[in-house]
Amino acid sequence: MRNFNVPTRDQVSTNNQAIFDQLQSKLGFVPNLYATYAYSDTALADYLTLSNRKTTLKAKEKEVVNLVVSQVNDCSYCQAAHTAIGKMNGFTDEQILEIRTGTASFDAKLDALAKFVKDATINRGKPSSQAVETLFAAGYTNANLIDIIVLIGDKTISNFIHGITQIPVDFPAAPVLEMVTV
Repeated sequence: MRNFNVPTRDQVSTNNQAIFDQLQSKLGFVPNLYATYAYSDTALADYLTLSNRKTTLKAKEKEVVNLVVSQVNDCSYCQAAHTAIGKMNGFTDEQILEIRTGTASFDAKLDALAKFVKDATINRGKPSSQAVETLFAAGYTNANLIDIIVLIGDKTISNFIHGITQIPVDFPAAPVLEMVTV
């Protein structure tokens, strides 16, 4: 497999250098995955616009989507990053592990979301009618549904980039999820 290096600031376009500077100022570092987007002159800015777009979803809901999609797609980078972000948004370690399984027994609305996202991701955009109906019964709207789908796509892009490039994870590793078989 091809070896991908994380591009440094001096290896990217002038536009991406400015974004690197903004990320460095805001986050204190440029995450390796974001730097990898900068192989393209436009993808990093496009991705940041997509991931920072206004949405009907609350921060915790967004992290449920990010954690479930990253688990289904087996992305160690995004699992690590969103474990850290999930903690910043108030989830406990135990809750994060449960969310990654596609459930959230501690909150009925987030549980419906997690189950829907897992079903939609596994079935490539064709979730069961039960998952859709349960999502709406939990209080989600048509606008929320569209925002959930956009976020699934957003996270899948990052999952694929890491899956193909295997760039180093620069967040604390997410715990390995012990899958229980029934």
